[in-house]
Amino acid sequence: MSGQQKKRLTVAVTGMNAKPDNPGPGLAVARCLKEAYGDDIRIIGLGYDVLDAGLYLHECCDSGYLLPYPSAGEKPLMERMHFIQDEESIDLLIPCLDAELLSFSRLQLEFEAMGIRMLIPNVAQLRDRNKDRLGELAHSAGIRYPETKNISNMQFFYTCHEDGWKYPMVVKGIFYDATIVQNADEGAAAFRNIAASWGYPVLVQRYVQGHEVNLTAVGDGKGKLLGSVMMRKQAVTDKGKAWACVTIEDERLQQDALKLVEALQWAGPLEVEMLKEENGQYLLIEINPRFPAWVYLAAAAGSNLPAALVNLVMERPVKFSKATTGMMMIRYAQETVINLATFEAMTMNGHYAHTENGSEVGDE
Repeated sequence: MSGQQKKRLTVAVTGMNAKPDNPGPGLAVARCLKEAYGDDIRIIGLGYDVLDAGLYLHECCDSGYLLPYPSAGEKPLMERMHFIQDEESIDLLIPCLDAELLSFSRLQLEFEAMGIRMLIPNVAQLRDRNKDRLGELAHSAGIRYPETKNISNMQFFYTCHEDGWKYPMVVKGIFYDATIVQNADEGAAAFRNIAASWGYPVLVQRYVQGHEVNLTAVGDGKGKLLGSVMMRKQAVTDKGKAWACVTIEDERLQQDALKLVEALQWAGPLEVEMLKEENGQYLLIEINPRFPAWVYLAAAAGSNLPAALVNLVMERPVKFSKATTGMMMIRYAQETVINLATFEAMTMNGHYAHTENGSEVGDE
């Protein structure tokens, strides 16, 4: 083989947490990229907790780093990213968690100055798809949306009948978590838990009977929807996350998602969650500003969206392939076993890397 050796692409992926009931999308994204690129790519896993299992999976991550929590602010994030960039020479970053996107969006020019590319929504786009503003967006796009109310006091659950609210209802956090509650005491408990985790406001939403259909795709920033893959949830965790799902083709879901992308001029990955009622009507539930945790189903069905995103951002030939319908995913939990020295390295230094022989080393 003549000529210079081809430089491997280095991609950083956040959201490497792997809780069975509420997994982060990062591990699925990394799995998609490894499947598409093999040895031609290096994956740098980025997480927020030493127990983020995806950081330690050799088959998905070549090295792992801890980031400061988003609540720490943007200065610590940039200091940490400068250190990681000096160590790894990252070409592209794929953020996979809602709570971090605002900081990454604000700092996008600084990331570009470091040599790190991203395709993510801007601050205004993120604001307009927030759960507390989603009703306005849905109305402007001509899409139905369940009645939703911002609350800051758990007393609402004991007096809500006075305003025409009935149980069951859904209690949601501004970033994550959705709990169906059957009475006032369950509502107050959900309110406390969600407010403690994600702050205010807490949202309540009228419960609607039906089944959930989701779409994931990439917005080009000019109103177009690239590479749509759709699925129907077959089984869910107690947090409403897909435990089993099957790829489908749904023209109404496609058209409604396109209306939202056009209204937002969305840039980057997204997931549109809608509820199909028993009478065939559709309701918008959420827009998530990143790939979903079920995105590996898209790749297995023939449409590797994370790989297509990388090619798009890196200005390589790109093809958004159509997914095969009727492909079913069933999630399972798998144990990850590491030596204690690896865990100690991550705890003390915030970093570890795999060596060529498969062992792990931490920062010196």
